[in-house]
Amino acid sequence: MEQRFVMKCGGSTLAALPDSFFADLRRLQAEGVRPVIVHGGGPAISSTLEKLGIETEFVGGLRKTTGDVLDVVEMVLAGAINKEIVRKIQQSGAKALGLSGVDGMLIQAQPVANAVDIGYVGDVTDVNAEVIEGVMAMGYIPVLAPIGIDGAGQRYNINADTAAGAVASRLGVERMIVVTDVPGIMKTVDGQKKVLPSITVAEIDEMIASGEIYGGMIPKVRAAVKCLHGNVREVVIVSGEEPNVLSRVVREGGVGTVIAGG
Repeated sequence: MEQRFVMKCGGSTLAALPDSFFADLRRLQAEGVRPVIVHGGGPAISSTLEKLGIETEFVGGLRKTTGDVLDVVEMVLAGAINKEIVRKIQQSGAKALGLSGVDGMLIQAQPVANAVDIGYVGDVTDVNAEVIEGVMAMGYIPVLAPIGIDGAGQRYNINADTAAGAVASRLGVERMIVVTDVPGIMKTVDGQKKVLPSITVAEIDEMIASGEIYGGMIPKVRAAVKCLHGNVREVVIVSGEEPNVLSRVVREGGVGTVIAGG
């Protein structure tokens, strides 16, 4: 069976990655590996809303997605960011096709339980894997923006981590790659910070409670845990700045931190 992987990355992180990262992606594609990319874009959404003078409210740390906010979310994610990533991949010599979850009913969704409080935010109910498989069969890397849709045509803002986990699960991919700006989860051992090669979700909870995982690392780690969905058994956190990081994860492992369910 052909080798494939699903990679999740924040829009701002991906845009800042060096050309060598995209060259590595091109090499993997040329070797017959089939990557699928799911991206976010929170900071770009926030700055666009600010420029347009659209006020946003946060409820329990989540952006309340009103109709006006949803228009901007779709414009930024499925438009500007998605196409920037596609351009970068194509500049490297690889082939990419950008889609949002609305295209071909790719990411089907329903309102989250607390939709009354946070608006048009959705949970994934199904993923149309045929569309993704078709794009890969044509030799393109699918680049997916996490906008969902239901049978009535209502759009939803989907958490990128949850969307990536659902896509990987539906494609039968057991290990997901989360590309960020840190080399993995760090732990201080004998006064030196070292990357943990592996960790369980329970150990992550303990490290957050003890303060060993703190500050901006907490949302990154929690986001990676959200990717453990359905058939996804492991998520590996890596830095996109490391040389040939994707090839190393796919071919040999031993890079970044592997988070295992349980």
